[in-house]
This record gives sequence, C-alpha cells and structure tokens, in this order.
Amino acid sequence: MATGQLQLLRQREPITQVLSDQRRDPQLRARLGVAVQARHFASQVLGLPDNRSYLSYVELDRSHVLWSLMATPEFSVEASPQCFPLAGCVAYRGYFRLELAEAAAARLRARGLDVWLGGVDAYSSLGWFADPLLSSMLRRDDEQLAGLIFHELAHQRFYLPGDTAFNESYASFVERQGLREWRARRGLPAPDGAAEQRHRAFVVLILDTRERLRVLYAAPRSVEALRQAKAEALAQLRADYRRLREADQVANFDRFMAGPLNNASLLPFALYDQWVPAFARLFAEVGEDWSAFHEAVRQLGGVSAEQRRSRLAALQGGGELDRPPTGTENP
Repeated sequence: MATGQLQLLRQREPITQVLSDQRRDPQLRARLGVAVQARHFASQVLGLPDNRSYLSYVELDRSHVLWSLMATPEFSVEASPQCFPLAGCVAYRGYFRLELAEAAAARLRARGLDVWLGGVDAYSSLGWFADPLLSSMLRRDDEQLAGLIFHELAHQRFYLPGDTAFNESYASFVERQGLREWRARRGLPAPDGAAEQRHRAFVVLILDTRERLRVLYAAPRSVEALRQAKAEALAQLRADYRRLREADQVANFDRFMAGPLNNASLLPFALYDQWVPAFARLFAEVGEDWSAFHEAVRQLGGVSAEQRRSRLAALQGGGELDRPPTGTENP
C-alpha cells in the first residue's frame, strides 16, 4: 500500500500547470476546471479542509486507483476487520494491483469466508498527504466528480478510527448535501427527489436483508440448515428487487443484483448509507450550519461506541435507516 501511495505522489502535476498548457486535451482541462471550482466550494462553503489536496492531477494507467476487498464469516453480516496503524480497524483492505487483490480474495474464499471485491475511483489519505485528483475520478460526470471531492475531503475533516459505518455515512451525507448546495449555487435545479427515493428504497431492501440474515445466523441451527436459510434469504432479496424494479420503485442496480450475492457484497451499502439520515437530522438540528455540524460530528465521535450508536439511532427515529413511504417498502 505504501509503495502505491508513493508512486501516486511522484506522478502528481499541479492542476494549474495542466490548465495553462494549451497542448493538453481541452476536455481534460475543462473537467479539471470544474474540479478546481468544486475544491474551492468545498472549503469556502462546506467547511472542509483548505489544504493542498485535489490541487494536483495524476493520469493513471488503469481504470481504478485501487481495488477494495471486504470479507465476512460465512454466517455473519459483520466485516472481518482489517487493522492499520493510522486508520485503525476498518471493514476493507485496498490493493493498488488487481492481481494482488484477486489472490487475497482467493485465499479468503479458501478459508470459507464470503468475499466482495470492487474497483475504487478515489480514496483519502486522511490528510497525511496532499491527495491528487485522479483520472479514475474523471470517469464520473461533473456533478459526481464534485460529490466525490466533497466525500473524500470530509474524511480529512473528521475520521474516527475503527468505525467505518460512521465515517462513510458522514462523508456520504456531506457529499449529498454538498451537491444540493453546489447545484443551488450554480443555478441548477435541485436533485431529482424521486431518484433519491428510489435509491433509498434499494438501500432499505439491502439493510432489511442484512437484518434478516443477522437474526437467522443467531438461531441454533445446523450448518446445512443455515446455508439453506441463507440461500433462501438472498433469493428473496432478488425477488423483492425484481418486483420493485418492475414498479419503478427502486434504483437500478441490475448489474449488482445479477452478480453473486453474499454477506460481504451487502456490506458497502450498510457502510456508506446506514447513518446518512441521522447525519441529515443532525445537520438540521444545528440550523444547517456547516461549522456547527462538523463540531457536532466531532463530539459524537468522542463518546463510546454504544452511546454513539444510540444517538445515531435516536436521530434516525429508532431504526438504522429511514423507511421509504408506503408503496416502496419491501414486505
């Protein structure tokens, strides 16, 4: 991991240099111009760090900057933790080389673990380095690019070692609320509320399945009975998804749902979306003031894990994710 990070740092070139070079691709220069605007907005409006991150650019020789590997026991919805000196224990491990990630995934499968492996367009060094803008990030449209910058800078604003769901949900809220304000500042219409609702409906579907599996795994059953019940729960997830897709009540995750489903493949949605509504309510509680919000997040990160989860659940109305209105909730 350290070698890959150092390679990125050596490849950086200032964005201002790229923008001033008339020989460079005009489309690249236009995209980087948007990134500079988003970077300025993040610091001036969203209260995110005003440092050297995302002021340089790296052209990668691959589609993703790294590959994220997550694993769970066969009969658990909780991630097998990966522990690091600075980041603490997190739910994933990143690899700069796909072949190394695939080899590690194969070793975990051989141990009987459920595994998920996916490409990552960006990551944060948590402020230890001046993170560059990457060509992999430019695979997204302008709005998604701005949101990604907001998300990664949020990790630099506050990061709680050992609580991946807290960190990612916080950054996801900053990304989404930041984009609402970014669009408003640019005179663009508000994000499509129906699309957001369909996305939430899918996340609810995933979290409901994880909870069903959690209860299932706690029951005193034989291994074969657990495997059968697990297969039935995942089959039910596919059926529920098809029904909601046919009614256009859930976001389009056809490609994901067509792939293998297991405990680990459900993890990213729990980590990145689990507490987003709670952070939205916290933001409202402080009068939508970004400075007060970040301070409230810092204070929340200073209490015990049990107290923190209780506070987040209270903000969220007692559940792990707000349920969509009647008509979009799975049975």
